[in-house]
Order: sequence, then C-alpha cells, then structure tokens
Amino acid sequence: MPRKTLTLLCAAVCLLIASAAFAQVPQPDGQKPPEDSKQDSAANPFLVDLDSLANMKVTTASKFSEQLSDAPSDITVVSQDELQRFGGLTLAEILNRVAGLNGSSSYFQDRSTIAARGDQSRLDSGHILLLINGRPVREVIEGGVDSDILESFPVSILEQIEVIKGPGSVLYGSDAFSGVINLITKKAVSDSISVRAAGGLGSAATTSAEAMLVRGDFSLVAAGQYHQFPLWSTIYGSPAGPTNPESFKSASLRDDGAGGYLGINYKGFSFMSSYTGVEEGTFVRGYIGDVRWKKGFADLGYSLKVSRKWQMNFNFTYNRTVQDAPDYPSILRDSHEALLEWTNFYTFSESDRLTFGALFSHDAGVETVLSKPSFIDANGQRSSGAFYAQYEHKLTDDLKLIGGFQANKIGNIALNVVPRFGILWNPAAHVTLKALYGGAFRAPSLDETLLTFPALKGNPNLVPETVGTLDLQASYQTHHLLLSADYFHSRQNDLILKDANVFPNIYMNSVTPAIFQGVDSEGKYYFRKSWLLMGSALYQANHDSDITELSPIPAFSAKAGLSYQSPSGADVSVFDAYQGHIPGYSLALNPRPNAFHSVSAHLRIDLTRRWVKTDHQGIAAFLYADNLTNTPVWLPAWGSGQPNTIPVNRGRTIFFGMEVWRKAE
Repeated sequence: MPRKTLTLLCAAVCLLIASAAFAQVPQPDGQKPPEDSKQDSAANPFLVDLDSLANMKVTTASKFSEQLSDAPSDITVVSQDELQRFGGLTLAEILNRVAGLNGSSSYFQDRSTIAARGDQSRLDSGHILLLINGRPVREVIEGGVDSDILESFPVSILEQIEVIKGPGSVLYGSDAFSGVINLITKKAVSDSISVRAAGGLGSAATTSAEAMLVRGDFSLVAAGQYHQFPLWSTIYGSPAGPTNPESFKSASLRDDGAGGYLGINYKGFSFMSSYTGVEEGTFVRGYIGDVRWKKGFADLGYSLKVSRKWQMNFNFTYNRTVQDAPDYPSILRDSHEALLEWTNFYTFSESDRLTFGALFSHDAGVETVLSKPSFIDANGQRSSGAFYAQYEHKLTDDLKLIGGFQANKIGNIALNVVPRFGILWNPAAHVTLKALYGGAFRAPSLDETLLTFPALKGNPNLVPETVGTLDLQASYQTHHLLLSADYFHSRQNDLILKDANVFPNIYMNSVTPAIFQGVDSEGKYYFRKSWLLMGSALYQANHDSDITELSPIPAFSAKAGLSYQSPSGADVSVFDAYQGHIPGYSLALNPRPNAFHSVSAHLRIDLTRRWVKTDHQGIAAFLYADNLTNTPVWLPAWGSGQPNTIPVNRGRTIFFGMEVWRKAE
C-alpha cells in the first residue's frame, strides 16, 4: 500500500478518536426498527430481507415515516443493500445510478452538478435541495453550489438515500424546485469501528472510517472520508473571446476532497454536523485554474411528545459556505444561512393526519475580488419567514387525498404561496396510481440581487423562480419486484438569467415560461437473496420561445445494474449509466459531448466470513473500478457563453483496498 495512503488512513483514525461522532435524528413518529432486524443487519450488512421492497419506508415526502407506496411523490430509494452491493467513492458516483438523475458540470464554479429530469436551466445544482436527515443544506450567495457535498460527504455513513423527483417547497422551502435528495445516516446500534483504505495508479488514494458508540440513551456516530484522484493532464482549447484569442493550453487538473460527519442523540435531543471540502479545476475565458469549496453544516434539534396524537420538533440549522478561486476571476465568497424551524405532527385518526410548521431564516454573504487592490463586489443580508401545512385524508383503505401549501416572505419580495395536492389510489393488490400537482420556488441568491462586478450586475427587483409540476405515476410493488413509470410536465416561470444584450450584463427574470416534460421509469428485481437486477430510463424534452438551449442534459439516458452476493462472502456488481448525445457543439474546439457509457464495477471479498467464521470483527478486500470503458468524458462548458466543452472524467480509475472492522459482542 502506498505510503501516502497509509498516512491518510492514520490521519482519519486519529480524527475519529479526537472528534467523536453522531447518530441520526429521530423520526417524528418515534418508531425504531425491531431489535432482531438491528442485530441481523449489524452482524451481516449484506443480508437482504425480501420483504424490503414491499415494506420499504420513507420519510422525505411527508416528513414522517410511511410506506413508499403511500408517499405523495415520485420517489426513488437507494437502499443500504444497494449501497453495499454497488459501492461508490463519492456521493456523485452513487447518485449517477439513480433513476431520473443526470450528472453534469458547469464551466467555472460548480464542476459537479446533479439535474433531475433534465432540468439544469441554472449553472449549478440550485434546482435540487440536499438534506441531511431531513435538514436543509443550502448555499445562498450563488444559489445552489453543491460540489463539495457531492464529492466529499462520507458515503460509508449512509443508511439510505431518498430522492424526490419533482417539487418539494411546501415542506422544505427554497431550492426544492425539481428535486430533493435526503441523505439518511446510519443509527448507532452498538459500539463499532471500521476503517477502509485503497490506492490506485497515478497517486490515487482514498480512505474512510466510521465509529459508533452507545451508552444507554446516549448514542454517537462519526465518519470521515478523503479522496485524491489522479491528476488529469490534457489539452484544453479555448475559443476566441472579448478578452482572449483562440488558444490551446496544457491543463493538469486535480480532484481532491475531504469530509466528515458527527452526530449525537440523547433522549429527545439531537445534534449533527458535517464538513465537506473539494478542490477542482475551472475554465473561465481561456484561463485554467483551481477552485476550492468548503461547507460547514450543523443542526440542533429537540423532539417533544405533547400527547399521544401530537408531536412537535424544534430545529436550529446553520450552513456556512466558503469559495476560494485564487485564479481568474480571483474571488473569495463567504456566506451563511441560519434557520429556526418549528414542526408539528398531529394524528386525528388512522385516516387523518396534519403536518404544519413555521420557520424564520437569515442569510448573509460577502464576495471579494482578490485583485490589487482588492474590492468587495457583493455584500448584504436578508431575512425570510414561512408558514406551511399539509393534510392527508384517507377516503377509503384504497384512496388517499393530500393537500398543502407554503406561504413565504423573502426579504422585500412580495408574499409567495406554493401549493401541493394529489390523489393516491390502490385499485388492486400491489398496484398504486398517483396523480400529483406541486408548486415550488427558488429565491434569488445574494449575488443575483447584489453583485457589482464590472461585467455583471445584480438586480434588486428580481422575484423568485417558480414551477408547477404535474406527475402521473403507476407502480407495481411486491416482495421481489418494484416497477414504476411516471409522466411529468413542469412549467417554470421567472427563471433568473443573465441579460447578455446589455453591458455590463445584468440578472433578469425570464418573460416566457420554460416547459420540461417526459417519462421516467425504473425497476428492481431480486431473483433470490443473492441476485439483484435493476434498471431505469429517462426521456425528457424542454422548450422555451426565448431560450435556444435550456439545459445541457441529453434527451435520453438509461441505467442498468446486476449484482450477485455469494453466501461465502464474495460479492460482485456491475453498473452501466448511459448518457445520450448532446446536440449543438459541432464547433467546439475540444471533444464533443457525445453519448457514452459510464461502467463501474465493485468486488468485495469478506475474508473473515470465508475462513474465520465470526461476525464481530474481520477484514475484507475490495476493488472498485469506474469508467471501465476508459472513455474521457467532456461535457458542455455550461454558462460560458461559448459552444465549447470542458473535461469532466479522465477515463478508467481502479482502486484496490482493504477494510477492517470490529463490533461489540
């Protein structure tokens, strides 16, 4: 094992010992998994319960635990079994396997973005809201940069991921526009510790560790992760622009990231915190440089059982994001959001349930241009408030109605109201039909309203972007099989764009709506406990009378994976994520954004289970390979104003590693 890998491994272990750890925030209904299932999953994390597909529980759609078939959303779950089977070094790699999601990029500040159902009308992931155990993680000065979390969040601590495709602003506020991704962490069951380290060619290295501690009502979970991908040396061609001639330059691109997660539960109190940071390459007007994003997140919560029917939660959530771009355009951004929220769950009967709450938030940020002399080109703050409610009523055992709204007041912007309503019907055993309509919004970012950069100005008169989405879904769900198909139609209004017809450019709200529509389908099938086959497909189209190119996402994409788990402890999985051709880049100086297959493989051999026959401590060897076809991936230089591409994936990367663990007997 390379010396650098060993050094990183030791650093991760020391960090865990020094810092401590935390557990998941309790669910509103206070339910806990049966003790037997806890012990089984702790002893064998690959054990598959074939009732899991039929009885899968989710919390993101309504903020309380419910059956997947009862959730009033188009929702996909990445289960613990799938996380273990298919592996993945980063959250971005894992989400690239999710039905209806596409990985993408932009030319400067957000090299790792995620788009739901083809919607990347922004230059970042600002139309998708990330949650950690139900609490929002937002970046407010630009309006939705998530590269740090997508590249550096410690994925080994994840219990499951719940992905809502469609609006979620009624319960979660700004940025829950076309999708919500909820990262649900593991609960502490007993004392345990595990450490993983791997290396590859070209100084590639990754290491992660996690620890759990339980003492009566006190529980703690901690995790850390670091990765260093090989440098990518390539030639980058830049078209001629207002300040630079056409040129070809050598680029040496780095991709490093570090993250940590800490959480504590004690009776009704909870605390969790995370840190994520990443350093990646940027391409701005012929300049090649680095950008560093760092994000700190913390949440302090208290859950109170007022009566048998009424429970309330109190949460204070804080996010701080720092961007350092030492190369052109040489800026430093520092922003934060502080959020105080009161949530209530009232159960009138088995047929009627009400969720309501109120929140207050305060945003502030500053952007500094690091020229000589330096100057501040954006500096400001604003406060916001909101009230929300959602009511669910069962007309019969097979028919449920839901309705809700959020009314929000953002700074000096007029009161905004977004609705949600729908019908869920079970016409036959295992069959669910959903007809849903939801509204959502994204508040203007601080930069979009305050910026005074010489070539780009903010607009204090901007209003929030809004969307209304219709979903029609049919699903079939049994112990072994899950199939679903969803038609969606989204009408986006007041999109915030740059007016390039004036100089300096200025942010403005679009005049005409943008339409996104298509079909999203997925399936999962367990042949037996040892075999899993899964796949999905997305076809989407979009148009707008004023914008010739709405989103750099292909019209068609498809994904498929196959996994086998041997009873003797050998597990092998292969996954292929296909992305179609993106038209309109025939004049690009760099390779075009052609169709490609992103094939990954994961092999794990539990050496202890094979030879020592113990579940309390052990060692395993694993191999993870990404982009097995060794195809360099270039995607549109989205937002640059030029028909060009930028490098996103260097080609085949293979990691060999070891994992050791110990659990309390």
